Amino acid sequence: MQFDQLIKHYQERVATALDHWLPAPDTHPRLLHEAMRYSAISNGKYMRPLLVYATGDALDIAREELDGIACAVEMIHAYSLIHDDLPAMDDDDLRRGKPTCHIQFGEAMAILAGDALQALSFYILSHDDKLKTDAETRIRMIDMLSLSCGSRGMAGGQAIDLDSVGKQLDIAQLEDMHIHKTGALIRASVVISARAASHVNKSVLDHLDHYSKCVGLAFQIRDDILDIEGETEVMGKQQGADTALNKPTYPALLGMDGAKARAQELHQEAMDALSSLDQRADTLREISRYIVERSS
Repeated sequence: MQFDQLIKHYQERVATALDHWLPAPDTHPRLLHEAMRYSAISNGKYMRPLLVYATGDALDIAREELDGIACAVEMIHAYSLIHDDLPAMDDDDLRRGKPTCHIQFGEAMAILAGDALQALSFYILSHDDKLKTDAETRIRMIDMLSLSCGSRGMAGGQAIDLDSVGKQLDIAQLEDMHIHKTGALIRASVVISARAASHVNKSVLDHLDHYSKCVGLAFQIRDDILDIEGETEVMGKQQGADTALNKPTYPALLGMDGAKARAQELHQEAMDALSSLDQRADTLREISRYIVERSS
């Protein structure tokens, strides 16, 4: 299967799995479940689930074992987008080409939808009967997911981001922010998926972990570049939003050419991290390339 076809297959697969795990839209309380589905099942890239499936393919894990993991990380991501878009945070009114959750359902319901998606992600990891792992492995998965979205991960990165508006950060400070805000959940998507393989050893886990750190940072650099060069209609979110908020970005710190060069450096580092894996890891390689070349 060609890369584009495989990505479409992964996206359709996780959308089906999300439909299975999310409460039906007419389930009481109806409006809350509508808001959850509105944000979680969308025309997004599903980058984190793609990494879950691609990691599983690299390690010969059956895809049905990965559906719950893919849903869990995507629900955490969807929850983070709902909250990031709120007026108290980034105050965005467009996400994935449609009105943000709080525009569509009101601020209070959007907050609750984010909260409920976060809780449901952990329920899935603890209850998915297609995930053929022992209880200890599930606990490790839940442990990593909780750390990745908490104060030492995504939420902490967002706090740093809010505190950095209008400030000049150096490259170490900027990368620290994005290792937490964007990179932590991307890292969790790869490593949690790898833990579903009973045969994976520490060396392979370490290489996949390093790969995920590199692509996580590269993803954010490309986001910063697209905030300047992208088109609102293509990206599905407002172009120039970060610039308007005077946020610290890679192009602002390194210049546009420097930011693009740094993204390419991280892509090469990610490729090097996969050098010990065979052709089954080619989709992970292609995803890294896609991340630094994408237009949305």
